[in-house]
Amino acid sequence: MIFGARETAAAEGCYLAHAIACGGMHLQKGHRLTRSDLAALSAEGVMSLVVAELESGDVHEEEAARRIGRAAAGAGVRTDPAFTGRVNLFATGDGLLVVDVLRVNCLNRLHPALTIATRANHSPVEAGRMVATVKIIPFAAPESAISAAEALGAMVHVAPYQRQNVVLVATQLPTLKASTMDKTRRILDDRLKRAGARVIEEFRVPHNEQAVEGGLYQAMALSPDLVVLFGASATVDIGDVAPAGLCRAGGRVQHFGMPVDPGNLLFLGALQGTPVIGAPGCARSPVENGFDFILNRIIANIEVNPEEIMDLGVGGLLMEIVSRPQPRSGPVARGGPVAAVVLAAGKSTRMGGPNKLLATIDGVPLVRHVVTSLAASKTGEIIVVTGDRAAAVEEALAGMPVRFAFNPDFAEGLSTSLRVGIAALADDVDAALIALGDMPFIDAAAFDRVIDAYVSSSDTFAVVATANGKRGNPVLWSRRFFDDLKKIRGDTGARHLIGANEAFVAEVEIGEAASLDLDTPEALRAAGGRIGPDTER
Repeated sequence: MIFGARETAAAEGCYLAHAIACGGMHLQKGHRLTRSDLAALSAEGVMSLVVAELESGDVHEEEAARRIGRAAAGAGVRTDPAFTGRVNLFATGDGLLVVDVLRVNCLNRLHPALTIATRANHSPVEAGRMVATVKIIPFAAPESAISAAEALGAMVHVAPYQRQNVVLVATQLPTLKASTMDKTRRILDDRLKRAGARVIEEFRVPHNEQAVEGGLYQAMALSPDLVVLFGASATVDIGDVAPAGLCRAGGRVQHFGMPVDPGNLLFLGALQGTPVIGAPGCARSPVENGFDFILNRIIANIEVNPEEIMDLGVGGLLMEIVSRPQPRSGPVARGGPVAAVVLAAGKSTRMGGPNKLLATIDGVPLVRHVVTSLAASKTGEIIVVTGDRAAAVEEALAGMPVRFAFNPDFAEGLSTSLRVGIAALADDVDAALIALGDMPFIDAAAFDRVIDAYVSSSDTFAVVATANGKRGNPVLWSRRFFDDLKKIRGDTGARHLIGANEAFVAEVEIGEAASLDLDTPEALRAAGGRIGPDTER
């Protein structure tokens, strides 16, 4: 590939290195220059351009990304179309992401033009969740490097959850409250629910080896896929009550201890071919810990051996990660304001042409309905993220108490607007209420109910509005999630963060308004809306 400045007249067929706007023209970076483009630019006095010219043996960035993405996607993974030299890979179902680390590293070392980035190995993912992205750095890459990358084969796949039936065996001591054991069961139920698994039976037995042996016999009579063993006191040695009881029942301990904190005192065993997890005390908490690492893999039917457990030390210190709220840190002060972020940048693709935010109900644009309700609510500053038809959206909100934040990457999906909105918030904001610009029937009282649910509870870090129990919008996020929200990519929201932090999420019923967005002409007309000339592009 030849890169550099070139006379405009000699740049036909080359790819523009930087976007250019002049004389009513706007050509994007990567645009392939035509004869008419060059004539128009020359007429405007543009005599030279920085361009890239592909040579023999070069593969254009879009084709290169498409080929590598297709090769890298294993079972349970799909690819999106290439865009600006990038292909995103998504899970087609729920499960555990499995990354071939050696192949990923090999690809990234093949040639500086080729990159692939993935989520962490063995991360839980949901259908539609982005799991990897392929990016070609320059405008083209050598065919030899692309072919070598394809030859590496699949690098990411999703292992579906398979082990569904779990039996819980829990020991009792006079010092352990029944309410604590009940809570432990509920938290385990919640963990399993995300994977479509369930506790089919619980056996509570005294805290001694013989009782553990008996409880395990009862468990095995039910032919479970997994047994979880909770000790009333911590297991401090391989000869302690819980592991010793497993051995008395004819099982074996495969490994005791792990380099993950919280989670050090976990043990892994087997009984009659069924995996048994000796849960550490931290597994009584919903906060992610080492127990989750092992539980998720076993439910996804991924074999776990002692060497893999001992390799978990890098990244195994979990206690200080911001996105994992710390119960032991005490109540969180709700001192700062709650700001609102209105997402109003989308292209309204399903509307078939018009910008839906400019459509009207009772003569008022949809986006103005939303902002009017927010302005009458308890929210502080209102940030409106614009993109498509930005000037028209701003005009529709003339006189409203808002601050605009333009998203130049709005065509790349909802996550880009979310990042722009979060980045625009003031430093003292305690939480952000994320509202969609096409949901005009949410009134100020509904917004206030969502805010009140957050302000009134120090244990709540996200609030989701629901319609008849089904989650919808708006969603409120505590500041502690802002960094995570900025990391989201693609045309996706932040639902996965809710799933990963269920214990700290509150739901607020606000009725049908939480689910009624006006994405299509039919939905708009059914709601009494009108598409006017101002909505056209």
